[in-house]
Amino acid sequence: MSFRNTLNKNFNNHSETRDKHWEPSLQTHYFKTTKDKAFDKLEPLFRNMKECQIVGISKEHGEISFNYKAGRKVFVIMTIIMVRPYRTAIDISATTESAIPFDFGYSHKLIPKLYGKIKTELDFIGTKE
Repeated sequence: MSFRNTLNKNFNNHSETRDKHWEPSLQTHYFKTTKDKAFDKLEPLFRNMKECQIVGISKEHGEISFNYKAGRKVFVIMTIIMVRPYRTAIDISATTESAIPFDFGYSHKLIPKLYGKIKTELDFIGTKE
């Protein structure tokens, strides 16, 4: 990991996934499902987690947003996009709310945790399209 990536990881209050991320755990995850089935599984999953408070759901835009409150308060936006039949991409954006402009990697570490929860409900295919 380069010095710049270390700075981005620890001295930032925001992390998000993408297809070609330098950190493998923050690459877009693909699942064998449809967008609607993913929503049907993930909405109750996060609604029933005591750490999560759903803020908004937009099936039309493919987004679930919630506040994650375990230690620090983090605003999470999960984007669900069906790229092909039975191949759905899920990206996550996490922003830690704090008085200082960095979270020492908290948002960076939260995303793999959330992917772990998603993998209990959906069939994980991989991180490459």
